[in-house]
Amino acid sequence: MKKISTLLKKNQRPENHADMSFGEGWHKRNYLTKVIIPSLFKRRQGEKTPVTLPEISSNQIGITWIGHASFLIQTDTKSILIDPNWAKWLKIVKRLRHPGLELHELPAIDLVLVTHAHFDHLDKKTLRAVAANQPIVVPEHVGELVKGLGFQKIHELQRWQSFECDDIKITLTPSFHWGARMLHDQHRGFGGFLIEHGGRTIFHCGDSAYFSGFQEIGKKAEITVALLPIGAYDTPTGRDVHMNPEEALQAFQELKANVLIPMHYGTFPLSYEPLEEPPQRLLAGAAERSIADQVRVLCEGETAVF
Repeated sequence: MKKISTLLKKNQRPENHADMSFGEGWHKRNYLTKVIIPSLFKRRQGEKTPVTLPEISSNQIGITWIGHASFLIQTDTKSILIDPNWAKWLKIVKRLRHPGLELHELPAIDLVLVTHAHFDHLDKKTLRAVAANQPIVVPEHVGELVKGLGFQKIHELQRWQSFECDDIKITLTPSFHWGARMLHDQHRGFGGFLIEHGGRTIFHCGDSAYFSGFQEIGKKAEITVALLPIGAYDTPTGRDVHMNPEEALQAFQELKANVLIPMHYGTFPLSYEPLEEPPQRLLAGAAERSIADQVRVLCEGETAVF
């Protein structure tokens, strides 16, 4: 019976699973010749200078953007990594901006969070490098992918389930995306994380297309800072699986968060839009909505303290 139950789960797609059919006109452009091959001849950009992380007091949270969807979150007692990825390549996709921190510049990491199994979010080589017998939190059916990498315990969460690590509470939120590592494992979970500490809440969206679930998240949590993806919206497949900058602004307002920090742009050429376009559109859209003072664009390695 257990084998049958497991088989059924592996044949079921999670709630809010994106449509995996190709979009109209996807075949009219060639991702390999338009994006991948030209990127091979580009030099990696970004400053490679030593980074000094600020001291965090008991009533503060520090947020350091490493690049793409990778963040270091610090309290006065804990250091958390979200979707850590120091890879120089995603198979044939070249990293075009250096990480904001080198691995040896990281503080001791107390907890690791991974939003889903895609290669740009779950990088096994990086996870193995940062694993030091601490816990890791992942969505359901993702735990087997991080087993044996050196983590003390693997916590798999279903949507709206929480895990507490001393004075920090982690909750898995819904998103509208997909979680397969390969084509055959579309049963894997995906989502974002609410990180609560000392009266402040950080929301890391993971990957998501725009959906009405942002309103639900905003009703359930008073969000201090929303880390929202703004890139990879002009996809090679034509699938609607990521937000563009304007949709991210709409999600931000529905979340009722205080500050928006953008992510998931500029690092890997995952779609057709120019790498510099997403933050430009984001700032222009924020100005049109009269919320420019609520948007904080970080450079790789830069820390914002709240």
